[in-house]
Amino acid sequence: MVAFRLTYSRLTLSLVSLRRLPVISKQGPGTDVMDARFSIGGVVPLNIPNSLTILRILLIPLIVGLLIYEHVEYALVTLIVAALTDALDGTIARMANQKTRFGAYLDPLADKLLLMTTFVTFSLLDMVPVWTVILVVSRDAILLTGTLLAHLTSTAIDASPTVLGKATTLFQAGYMILVLAFTAQNLDTALLFPLLLTMSLLTVLSGMHYIFRGVSQLNNAEDS
Repeated sequence: MVAFRLTYSRLTLSLVSLRRLPVISKQGPGTDVMDARFSIGGVVPLNIPNSLTILRILLIPLIVGLLIYEHVEYALVTLIVAALTDALDGTIARMANQKTRFGAYLDPLADKLLLMTTFVTFSLLDMVPVWTVILVVSRDAILLTGTLLAHLTSTAIDASPTVLGKATTLFQAGYMILVLAFTAQNLDTALLFPLLLTMSLLTVLSGMHYIFRGVSQLNNAEDS
């Protein structure tokens, strides 16, 4: 009976402590709120937007597997779901005031992983031209490398997406979805060539814009 009372008392204290967990707030560019009650190890804030971003990453190997085993219709549905999570996570984060520094880094990383992996898989299955994959992968690899170097050198840069960058992501995702939709209906994907050219042009222009902006910020940081 004594042991039971001790166990009950400890459980009660634990529940009380859990309710009193502090909310850790960090002020940075924009709103950056981290709620310790919904974090993993007190580091990763597991709110709804970040959960959607993590879900998008988890869907990547599923999309690849469905494509390899020629389940094009299921791959199409899964890709659309992944694209919807990309649209929802940012919207929910802004509307519910759940922006976090973790999400600000993870969201664009998830986008690039999804785009690069899907385009490479398309290329291996002869669904898109190889030069398209080279453009997409090269651009994102350069941007990721620049962001990593800035982080390693403790250089503050503005890595927020631009209107041109968002348009590029939209066209890339739209092109991938249409390629799968055309393939599922046995339609000729060559009909998408005008969209392919537009997407490729946006990929090059946005990549150059990000590079010039990053170099300019690095030079300004060195001068200051």
